[in-house]
Amino acid sequence: MFAMNLLFRSLPALVLSSLMAVGVPALAQAPAQAQGFKAGFVNTDRIFREANTAKAAQTKLEQEFSKREKELVDMGNALKSASDKFERDAPTMSESQRLAQQRQLSDQDRDFQRKRREFQEDLNARKNEELAKVLDAANRIVKQVAESEHYDVILQEAVYINPKNDITDKVIKAMNAGSANGGK
Repeated sequence: MFAMNLLFRSLPALVLSSLMAVGVPALAQAPAQAQGFKAGFVNTDRIFREANTAKAAQTKLEQEFSKREKELVDMGNALKSASDKFERDAPTMSESQRLAQQRQLSDQDRDFQRKRREFQEDLNARKNEELAKVLDAANRIVKQVAESEHYDVILQEAVYINPKNDITDKVIKAMNAGSANGGK
């Protein structure tokens, strides 16, 4: 029993020493291989906020949709006013007038909701188109930076990133220089 106990207590030490004897050359090579690996990170949210092409796309969308948005706001305000007026006047209306007014308000509300939904769908579709253009331009520049500075991988999302590996500023500067020169 004592010999068995001694064996179990010394077994982890034996296994560890065996692994170290076999694994030391492999472990010694791992850092050398890791030193040749270069990873970078790019923050696409910052690109969408700070790059001139992203800002231009946002301005373009605001101009394109501002008229429809104003019409929707005006329509919503008119509907609210009509609804408030109905609430005040309803007690003095006849049953048929009240029902007709309710039907009319319901139809106006349904039309307003439909137009608001269509506006939101159109806006989202155009926003996605514009953001895709910005992302394509950013990806081209990321690829150029990666190739010129010999990166093995560029990540767009990470739990943690050392700031020295963040190339976002380089990408934004290159995008802004490209947009200032008339590039996309």
